[in-house]
Amino acid sequence: MRTRMGMMMVTAVAAAILGCAQKPPPTAAVIENKVYTVTPDQVKVKVGIVTGEVTEMKVTERIEQGSGRIDSPARLTGKLKLTNSSADHSVRLVRGKIQYIDAEGQAIKLEEARTEPNIRFSSFGSDRLDPGQDATQSVDVNFPVAALKSKKLREIRLDLMYLSSLFIEETANLAVSIGGQ
Repeated sequence: MRTRMGMMMVTAVAAAILGCAQKPPPTAAVIENKVYTVTPDQVKVKVGIVTGEVTEMKVTERIEQGSGRIDSPARLTGKLKLTNSSADHSVRLVRGKIQYIDAEGQAIKLEEARTEPNIRFSSFGSDRLDPGQDATQSVDVNFPVAALKSKKLREIRLDLMYLSSLFIEETANLAVSIGGQ
């Protein structure tokens, strides 16, 4: 009886070791970033009393190596620095909207199910600019695949929405005396 149980245990252990051996995991697809340069990668901006520049612009899409399958569609990234150039108005930045314009001056549409390329100024303190102040905002928005074709994109348009309020400094004189004098 002991021999039979011993044989069964040896068989069970052998089956567990040989039959349940882990198979090598399937090789994960290698994803690489395909970067498109934007020329120039730095552009001055002037919208009313707000000035600044967009820097470090580039377009990146993530592609599966070998198959060419797009893992993540194209995105425009960069930095937007805005300055309130007014001497007497504060501004509250509401939002920015980016449009991609083709060689004929027409807007290039984004593909279905992709969100419009909007910039939100929601960080604490970065949405209000007093005279002379500036704020820097990262840009990371969808980019239309059609604009990746050679000579298709002519310009990028930034529509900036802000509220302006007059920054007034006035003096009040307080007529006072000490001790009833």
